[in-house]
Amino acid sequence: MTQPKHGTKPIVIEETAGKKAYCWCGLSAKLPYCDGTHGREQTGVKPIVCEVDKPGRKAVCQCHRTGTPPWCDGTHARQ
Repeated sequence: MTQPKHGTKPIVIEETAGKKAYCWCGLSAKLPYCDGTHGREQTGVKPIVCEVDKPGRKAVCQCHRTGTPPWCDGTHARQ
């Protein structure tokens, strides 16, 4: 089993509207999006799947301590 990888800052992207699966194990080759690595590496972590209502700039959490997954809430800077 591979341990999840945690980043130190969010990935900021220009997102489009629609259903998205964001990586929560930190091992995806397509960060911030899930590519299925969590299953192949048996991390025990699943992606965060959500509907993005409005396109625009989004900050996707990579420290995985946010209170508003998958979005960054600044927790990485406070700890």
